[in-house]
Amino acid sequence: MAAQFGRRLRRGATTAAVAAAAVAALSASQAPGITHATTGDSQGASEATPPPGTPVTGNSPYYTDLPSLNTPDRPGTSIDLPATGTTEAGIPATVLAAYKQAERTIAGSDPGCHVPWQLLAAIGKVESGQARGGRVDAEGTTLSPIRGPVLNGVGFANISDTDNGAYDGDSTHDRAVGPMQFIPSTWETWGQDANADGRRDPNNIYDAALAAGRYLCADGRDLAVKSDLDRAILGYNHSREYLRTVLSWFDYYKRGSHEVPDGTGVLPVSNGPDSSDSAASTPTPPSGPAGSPSPKPAPSVPKPGGGTPKPTPPPTPTPPPPTTAPTPAPVSRIEKAGTGELTTMAGHAFTERAVVRVKNTAGRTVPNQAVRFDVVGDTDTRFTGGKASVTLYTGADGTVASPALQAGEKTGAFTVRATVVGRVLPAVDFAATVTVRAADTIARTEEKALTAAPGTEFADLVEVKATYKGAIASGVAVTATMITSADDPAVNDPAVNDPAVNDPAVNDPAVNDPAVNDKGPYFKDADGKTVRTLTELKTDADGVLKLPKIYADDQTGTFLLRLTTPGGASVVIELKVAAAPA
Repeated sequence: MAAQFGRRLRRGATTAAVAAAAVAALSASQAPGITHATTGDSQGASEATPPPGTPVTGNSPYYTDLPSLNTPDRPGTSIDLPATGTTEAGIPATVLAAYKQAERTIAGSDPGCHVPWQLLAAIGKVESGQARGGRVDAEGTTLSPIRGPVLNGVGFANISDTDNGAYDGDSTHDRAVGPMQFIPSTWETWGQDANADGRRDPNNIYDAALAAGRYLCADGRDLAVKSDLDRAILGYNHSREYLRTVLSWFDYYKRGSHEVPDGTGVLPVSNGPDSSDSAASTPTPPSGPAGSPSPKPAPSVPKPGGGTPKPTPPPTPTPPPPTTAPTPAPVSRIEKAGTGELTTMAGHAFTERAVVRVKNTAGRTVPNQAVRFDVVGDTDTRFTGGKASVTLYTGADGTVASPALQAGEKTGAFTVRATVVGRVLPAVDFAATVTVRAADTIARTEEKALTAAPGTEFADLVEVKATYKGAIASGVAVTATMITSADDPAVNDPAVNDPAVNDPAVNDPAVNDPAVNDKGPYFKDADGKTVRTLTELKTDADGVLKLPKIYADDQTGTFLLRLTTPGGASVVIELKVAAAPA
């Protein structure tokens, strides 16, 4: 991105002078292995060249405040600061934990990078004031969106929409989002799931801090090397003022910091991210290209007959008052939002999802609220990806749907529970059920007559195929029973032979059906004993079942084999035993 977007949001000559003094003072106490070489630049700016490509923030605005010249948290000096409290050195607890976790994670996966958490804290300070002073929930997600202005080329970079508004709410241009101010296209590449909730969320400080750390370490950088450190920071924002500001806070945090409660961090008073939940207003273009000096006042005009009058000093700019986001009404309720019946057969996906709506005490829906869905109970059903717990965020209408559920092989009832993250509120429970695999149709794959002579075996095997609502019914249990012959009026009933009839006496193999035969064709069990009922049969992946061999005893006549499945499918097959022709 062109460097001309770098120098912006300056607070006037007075602030610039203070910044120069602060950086000069801070440069004297750097960490081992990181030295700040002084150049011709009066502020000691690095001459490192920014890496190519669009910077993380799209050169969005940032806070230009510099830290106090006082050494933070150094006991025994004349400038002691308290160990607790809302001083500049205080970092909100959850935000601080996220920075330190990112440092540990990267140290394990990329030990040669040497990314310190204090560097992440410095970037977080200038990008969002440590997530607006730590306004995050217990999971680390900002309580309301942090968005930079529209990157439409008016004073900032010109970046057309890359995410269809999914992250930044703008489907025309991109905006930097979250506590570390990622533009959507960069987040798509570098986004992380640091809190293992199954979601890469730029509004979550754990995810964003790890993503920032991995970006800084890109291209094999070693951040203990000054040139690599400078290039990494300039890659975040192509501005030497940005580099100086980040290095100032980096040094400040290395010399000391302390933890403060979430929401109590000190917000910078200078200009920064738009931070609004609606579209940003059009920013004012910078007064000149990057690196150009501030406009000088016009030369004085001599008065007649006298000397040159003293120039009128420009008015001292008044810093804008601290900007704080309005406090939203607290979340007070989570409710069901039109969920259908959660039921399916074993091994199948649920067609419905659990949907909830979150509201606040004012009765309004709450967008961007974290909701956790849990699968509860003795079941092997899981959300997509095999997870039993997933955290998602409500949309603009305050609703959110759980991921799709995939049933395992365990049947029975269980619960899908939805809870609001970070609030102690009654959960919403959805009853769910997994039924046995079923078929509504079962039929022979061919109509060849099945015959055998007494005391022999049937030459052809019985093969059937089961379906459910026209689709293959795999893994369906089938019961095969030899029943009395077709000459028995109790069996020769059209209703029995109609697979559409849902007759418990036909479909339930546990029923002591008097039609079960004790003579005629039979199967053999594993020990070679005669059996006329088989219960441990299942269709294969194609819904097909091949029965074991069938044998004939010395009885002749027409016999019936009945096959039944859960779900009402049934078929009766004729077996003929006749003496061979003389």
